[in-house]
Amino acid sequence: MSDNPIANWHEEKQSAWLYRRIAAVEPDAARSRLFRDLADAADDQAQEWERRAADNGTPLPAFYPGARARITAWLAGRLGPHNLRPVLAAMKIRGLSVYDYHRPPSKHPMPTDVEQIGRRHRVHGGGQLRAAVFGVNDGLVSNLSLIMGVAGASVDARVVLTTGVAGLLAGAMSMAAGEYVSMRSQREMFEYQIGLEREELAAYPREEAEELALIYQARGMDADTARDAADTLIRSPQQALDALAREELGLNPDELGSPWGAAGFSFVSFAAGAIVPLLPFLAHLPAPQSVATAAALSAAALAGVGALISLFTGRSAWWSAARMVLIGAGAAAVTYGIGHAMGVSLS
Repeated sequence: MSDNPIANWHEEKQSAWLYRRIAAVEPDAARSRLFRDLADAADDQAQEWERRAADNGTPLPAFYPGARARITAWLAGRLGPHNLRPVLAAMKIRGLSVYDYHRPPSKHPMPTDVEQIGRRHRVHGGGQLRAAVFGVNDGLVSNLSLIMGVAGASVDARVVLTTGVAGLLAGAMSMAAGEYVSMRSQREMFEYQIGLEREELAAYPREEAEELALIYQARGMDADTARDAADTLIRSPQQALDALAREELGLNPDELGSPWGAAGFSFVSFAAGAIVPLLPFLAHLPAPQSVATAAALSAAALAGVGALISLFTGRSAWWSAARMVLIGAGAAAVTYGIGHAMGVSLS
């Protein structure tokens, strides 16, 4: 935090504003209450900076949340705060440990029915936005570099177009295939672990009930309640397997991930970036104009990707945008130069 009372006041006011937006879209009542309390605390800090500014005779401007805070609030409303944890952390939002599903809490909340046991293990797919942004970035930089390399060696726009389309398809298919194999392997491992748990449950349910009761006791439940809950679960094999998978393996049988969904997501995100430098060639512009337009469009897209990445890093959007443009421009310039040198030497 700086020594500037206006900047510090604005940061605390913005934090309070964002906490309340998160609280409004958080479906869990306890978490929503936590974020409202944090908003009140941020307001208290803002009032302290107001007093300091008044003591210094510094007038405070009207408060307006910044663009990054508005974008973060909009994304939280559509993706859910739990899926936006990296972005919220970059915005210096506190209290995100309530979404930590893997660290055992000091006190396990007492379930009021069987369905609530193990609910905290229901981890929703986080990081989709991050994956999309970096997928677009990969497609954009790799196909821009490929197109510029070929353009440096050939002035035939049809050759560049054919190469760019091939690069888009090859890169997107490679990304999709890799993601499919990765997700398929992970799912098979999880299914194997759940299958072993199913076999153990069928072979010796009493011992499995004891293990489950011990887990609940270790998380703060008294022994009698833990045994009653475990005994109730064991009477229903499917519910018992669900609870054992969550509590012993940390898995949600309903959310193992779709290999085809992951492959399609990777294909689309990569292709979305790779199509950008191809657009001028698809419009059949003259070759020199196509190359210049492709460079300009790609620079604008890279700046946008850099600004989005700043949501995860907390750095300046302008700085992140400039960095991405420089990285992309450097890669394109190197491949263009190599392509040009090869074209000259082979001609």
